[in-house]
Amino acid sequence: MPVHYIYLLIAVVTETIGTAAMQASDQFTRLWPSVVLVVAYGISFYFMSLTLKYMPVSIVYAIWSGLGIVLIAVIGWLAFKQSLDFAAIFGMGLIVAGVVVINLFSSSATH
Repeated sequence: MPVHYIYLLIAVVTETIGTAAMQASDQFTRLWPSVVLVVAYGISFYFMSLTLKYMPVSIVYAIWSGLGIVLIAVIGWLAFKQSLDFAAIFGMGLIVAGVVVINLFSSSATH
């Protein structure tokens, strides 16, 4: 796996951790989830910036946000007992399909 995809994967995972911590921070009223949020987003943006050396920002952001949406929806369902209806699941499936299409068929995915 090329190093820029590893950087992007780290960026996606840490962004998802940060977003989950945002929910847990209770609008920044709880210290440790708030600290995790800030640190996780800092790490995510750092690794996203490393990815930008290899891929255009439009592709990086599409993958980062798309995968982040799906991961945080799963975490919301598992950890925070938030429900997902068929339309939400179907829409997230389309997001995943879009990320797959970008990675398999786009010549813009790397430069």
